[in-house]
This record gives sequence, structure tokens and C-alpha cells, in this order.
Amino acid sequence: MSDEIIDITRYLERDPVEEVLPRTIALWGVDGERSRFALPLWRVVHLAGADRGVILWRHASGDRAPQPFVVIDLARDPARLDLDGVSLDCCEAAETTTLYDLGSAGLVVCLGSRDGRIWCLLAEGGESRRTPLEPKKREDVLFLAGECAGLLFLRDFADGAEEDP
Repeated sequence: MSDEIIDITRYLERDPVEEVLPRTIALWGVDGERSRFALPLWRVVHLAGADRGVILWRHASGDRAPQPFVVIDLARDPARLDLDGVSLDCCEAAETTTLYDLGSAGLVVCLGSRDGRIWCLLAEGGESRRTPLEPKKREDVLFLAGECAGLLFLRDFADGAEEDP
């Protein structure tokens, strides 16, 4: 085992043609303990080639309008909270964590349900990805979604969801 300090500068040195970091990273809903969602959600957005990631919920019956729980937006500041037009019909029948690859439109991962609420992770926008996710990226996205689901259901963040964002 080595006691050397990791030199972070080698990670910062990259070819200008390589990956460019976003100019904006706007967060919403990550106050206090909810900040634990920021890193896995950012990684999903990055892997999906998206520009916005949202952990959201909606009622299983009645008013089914999606409600944001945590948002990370790489395109706009402040983060966009509007979820009109987001179709979550694919999550209706999902009984386990399921990834739906929507190509250039992004992806949806069904995280689970509790107390009449269906929880999903959405990565959308950017339109930089034209092909399905590679198997390794798909595995990574599912792992990160599992992290988010664990926070929601094992740490009981899902119980603290507010009706109004």
C-alpha cells in the first residue's frame, strides 16, 4: 500500500478535443441530506449524454403530473423544473428497476414505488447520443440508479417528498 498523495492535476490535464466540462451546473432540491443524490445523478446525465437529470415522482392514481424531487441541469441556470410532456407510461408496469433507453431523447429508469407514488430517474436533452447505450454504460447507469433508489427507500427520503416543489 502506498502513502502517496494523488495528484489531481493529471486528471485535469486533457486534450481540448476531449470531453468539455459544462459551463453551467444548476442544482435544485439538493439541500442538506438530499445532496447525496447530486453525484450519482450527475454521473447518469454524463453517461446518457443528456443535459438534465431529474429524480421525480408521481401519484399512481389521481393527479399523475410528475413532480421533481432533485434536478441537475447542465444547460440552464436556474435548473428547469418543468416536466410537462414527460411520458412515464413505461414505468407503470415495471415491478423492478428497469432502464428504458429513449435514444437521443434520453432515458428513464424506474426506481420503485412507495405509498402510492411511482419514482423514476430521467435523463433528457442534449441529443448528443444517437445509438443505444453501450452495455458497460447501461450497467453503470443501473448501478447509479440503484444508489438513488437506496437513498430514496432505505434512507427514507421518499417519505419526505413534498406535494409542492
